[in-house]
Amino acid sequence: MTTTAAIPFMSVEEYLCTEDASAIKHEYLDGEVFSMAGASDAHVTIAGNVFSLIRTHLRGSGCRAYIADMKLRVEATNCFFYPDVFVTCTAADAQQPYIKQQPLVIIEVLSPSTDAYDRGVKFAHYRQLESLQEYVLIDSQRQLIDLFQRQTAGWLFQSFTAGATLHLSSIDWQAAVEAIYEAVNFTADMTPIDEFQWS
Repeated sequence: MTTTAAIPFMSVEEYLCTEDASAIKHEYLDGEVFSMAGASDAHVTIAGNVFSLIRTHLRGSGCRAYIADMKLRVEATNCFFYPDVFVTCTAADAQQPYIKQQPLVIIEVLSPSTDAYDRGVKFAHYRQLESLQEYVLIDSQRQLIDLFQRQTAGWLFQSFTAGATLHLSSIDWQAAVEAIYEAVNFTADMTPIDEFQWS
């Protein structure tokens, strides 16, 4: 989701305290706090599809999938994010009720206003997570999914379009691109402003 309206510098302790009482979610980037914007119908539908498919797959595995409202901490860069969907499998994360720190997979649904941010700044932070094995970017304007997989020498990039199957090796999960985009009405979301924002 988009981040807008920077708030003056805050410590981590101040952020966590105010965030617990806030009706609006905020992401935290090393002292700067940004309010989150509402998402389009396509964005919410895609994220819901992915979460449902992965959650069903993970039953009984000890791994957990989280959607939108769970904070993810990147301690190395002093940041907190709300990924659209992510998966963690560690006992340490399971014991923390409000913040997770060791994801295997992070999935972000893109919109025109977040595409560059999710590919650039946000991915730069996510790459500092030693546990992270796969980063997935799902376009909300067309059937296109980009996958980045951690390799010894860097990150391997692959793209998937209609007719293809996305496979996440870190959790041994796969799904047809069409299943990820099930019930998405692209025409309804093809407007000049795809997300309503507030400050």
